[in-house]
Amino acid sequence: MASDCWSLPETLCRFPAMEAKTLRLMRKTIDDGFRDIVRSWADTIDAATVPLQMFLNALERAFAGSPWVLVLAVLLAAVWATSRSWKIVLGTAIALCLIGWVGLWQDTMVTLAMVSFCTVVAVIIGLPIGIAAARSDRLQRIVSPVLDVMQTLPSFVYLIPVVVIFGIGKVPGMIAVVIYAVPPMIRLTNLGIRLVDREVTEAAEAFGSSARQKLWNVQLPLALPTIMTGVNQTIMMSLSMVVVASMVGVGGLGKNVLQAINNQFFTVGFLNGFALVAIAIVFDRSSQAFGLRLQKHREAGHD
Repeated sequence: MASDCWSLPETLCRFPAMEAKTLRLMRKTIDDGFRDIVRSWADTIDAATVPLQMFLNALERAFAGSPWVLVLAVLLAAVWATSRSWKIVLGTAIALCLIGWVGLWQDTMVTLAMVSFCTVVAVIIGLPIGIAAARSDRLQRIVSPVLDVMQTLPSFVYLIPVVVIFGIGKVPGMIAVVIYAVPPMIRLTNLGIRLVDREVTEAAEAFGSSARQKLWNVQLPLALPTIMTGVNQTIMMSLSMVVVASMVGVGGLGKNVLQAINNQFFTVGFLNGFALVAIAIVFDRSSQAFGLRLQKHREAGHD
């Protein structure tokens, strides 16, 4: 009889569980089998990651190794091209100058390079999957539970298989960030296309539009605000995951935040957090303004 469980029998107090020896054997078998598979494919994995590593290194050198005046001018020009708002450009200039003034320019450029690349990859992967899910109920039923798992799984868990397969470095960090950031792009692309008024698509079909023409000329333009929200969320999740991915060697602001946590450096953590928030705001405002401009352009074209 158990004395600390309402005087109930042991079988009712302790949940029936697998024997510790059996559990250890199962874990060892799975872990060893996974490592053996990774070792057998090691050469292929290394060959596949070399181009990514070279591209990431080149992109990082372009951001962090170029004169800061040139990088600042290019970034402000990019913000202007997407937003066409002097307020956003001015805010970006002030934020970047403050970041450089506190000595975080190099780390911020490393983070910008990683986030920019991961966002582009996530959009390239997520957009066609979202379109395919919107056009197929069966595919949506398959994709939805996978996305549920991807969005609810703790971000640190992504690092375990990635590190086992790819090791430590920028490429494993990039893969973890993309996996974490791609679900909102898929979900919101799917949702945006499905929310397009059925009468509009039926009218397009009545005028003889093919499936491809209906997608590019009707569904995607009307779903654009929702899709741009997906891009925005992908950027935000990439920025948040960069901090976690610093544990596997990504570097940049995330590495500084991790060091600040480990050493309890409040000022260092606050300054790097400020830099991350500033980048997030710039991306957010620019992407939202770009989406609104595209939507207005489409509406004017239809008028």
